Amino acid sequence: MNSVELYLDPICPFAWVTSRWLLAAAADTRREVTLRQMSLAVLNENREMDPAQQAKMGRSRRIGRVFAAAVATGGPDAFTGLYDALGTQIHTGGRELTDDIVNEALASRGMDPALADALDDPSWDAAVRTSHQHSQDLLGGEGGSPILAVGDVGYFGPVLTSIPTPDAGTALLDAVVTAASTPGFAVLQRPYQGPPSFQR
Repeated sequence: MNSVELYLDPICPFAWVTSRWLLAAAADTRREVTLRQMSLAVLNENREMDPAQQAKMGRSRRIGRVFAAAVATGGPDAFTGLYDALGTQIHTGGRELTDDIVNEALASRGMDPALADALDDPSWDAAVRTSHQHSQDLLGGEGGSPILAVGDVGYFGPVLTSIPTPDAGTALLDAVVTAASTPGFAVLQRPYQGPPSFQR
């Protein structure tokens, strides 16, 4: 059995699609998957961006702190639970990421409402940076969200623009694990366009 980790930024819509595929396919193939944090805000530090992108990085930084705090108190399962609740609202539901949405997501999972205080607490930035750096170390360079790691080998992606059917999803996971387990395999890529669709 191969252990699989998916590093993602909670604000990334493509990572949401990838995570829905991966969790379902892993359950069907009896593989263990752990969701972990990377940060688009950290990745894009000191890069020039238009105001809309800067605002997006601000959201990434603030929500990243909450996830770091959740993991510190509840471990990786807390990340997955909070991500499911938050992602359902902002990705599938199309709602704006606000403090109220964060509070709702925490409440829906029975998590400590005080975790929302981390939104504006920069003391959590170091934990975010550490998790993000681990994703980059597995990748062996710089890469965005999501990053999938099989064992100690990481790859950017897979980037999905829609959620595969169950049969196609399990076949894709088998292929990804095979590729990641093949010495010398490096890149498989083609252009893609968004935004992603969250429907099967």
